Amino acid sequence: MWRLGYPILLIGIEIISTLDLAFMEKIQMVDLGSQYQDIKSDVDQALQKVLNSSAFINGQEVGDFSVQLSKWNQSAHVITCANGTDGLQIALMALDLNPGDEVIVPAFTYIATVEVIALLGLVPVFVDVDPNTFNIDVNQIESKVSERTKVIVPVHLYGQCADMDAINAIANQNKLFVIEDLAQAIGSRYKDKKAGNNGHIGVTSFFPSKNLGCFGDGGAIFTNDDELAGKIKMIANHGQSKKYYHDIVGVNSRLDTLQAAILNVKLKKLNRYIEARQRAASYYDQHLVDVSSVVVPQRMKDTTHVFHQYTLKIPGRRDELKSYLQNNGIPSMIYYPLIIPDQQAYNHYTSESFQISKSLSETVLSLPMHTHLKEETISYICGKIKEFFHG
Repeated sequence: MWRLGYPILLIGIEIISTLDLAFMEKIQMVDLGSQYQDIKSDVDQALQKVLNSSAFINGQEVGDFSVQLSKWNQSAHVITCANGTDGLQIALMALDLNPGDEVIVPAFTYIATVEVIALLGLVPVFVDVDPNTFNIDVNQIESKVSERTKVIVPVHLYGQCADMDAINAIANQNKLFVIEDLAQAIGSRYKDKKAGNNGHIGVTSFFPSKNLGCFGDGGAIFTNDDELAGKIKMIANHGQSKKYYHDIVGVNSRLDTLQAAILNVKLKKLNRYIEARQRAASYYDQHLVDVSSVVVPQRMKDTTHVFHQYTLKIPGRRDELKSYLQNNGIPSMIYYPLIIPDQQAYNHYTSESFQISKSLSETVLSLPMHTHLKEETISYICGKIKEFFHG
């Protein structure tokens, strides 16, 4: 019997190995190729139209996209720009701030949010984050407000809005501006408003991996304030009120027509893309429910989550798990391995310790997340996570 069963056992092992190998060859952190294949004919046609017109700068597609995004996001004004970082800089420039003015930001976020503050001679004032939402801890903001404070910049990290009611209450009480960084959260709702409409200004990015991404760089600024919108438009276009008449100091930051053409196609699919990400996140939850060593993303009651990232907390063995997944063909990412106050370029702004942010930088791990992620792939990924912890 043993001799008879042995080849069968070997065949079984070989089949499992072949299945594992198949997954190892194709799992991607973000699958932009499959997404493109689904919309290839529409994208190619849109690009060809731009090539035929040769209107590569400020072509019709740019204006069309601004109008359609304004309607989709329910924002009175959308001003496109070259990238999300430019958008944040332009937003701050529109507020007539002075060097030395303070801007409140979370300690745990991507560098761009703080980078533009420093570039403009402003002072970032860091606030620790909530351990469950990863967003700025609203209970700590008021203690950081001083007479030099002018702006709060909440970052809707990973795809879920910060507590905007609490933030706006503090801002109103202290006469502060609020700029939403929704680069990872376009389409998320806070109560009855979409992200970008809950402060004075909202800024997003169209980096290719974003939920609404182009095939290069791009960004947009949202506002419902007519006066701010006019100023933002001027700043983004060399400070011009009309061609060759420069009323204020501006920058040159444009969304080019080819990228706008792509975004026009993808915007029509964005609701579907968000639903696909939410469905994938639910699959992850279901497959990881019995793994006590990991903490799945928490959803808050006042905001929807659009899952730019699906981010676990892995206390104690995060780096080991990351290596194990990589050895099994599963990519993962750490967003972010070092908090901003500890970055060499920014550590002179504060000597304060941010324990929650530091803890997150040592425990977070983002798993593959994109619009074409299948449950069988998620099952394989989660199976390897279970295998790592339980053998």
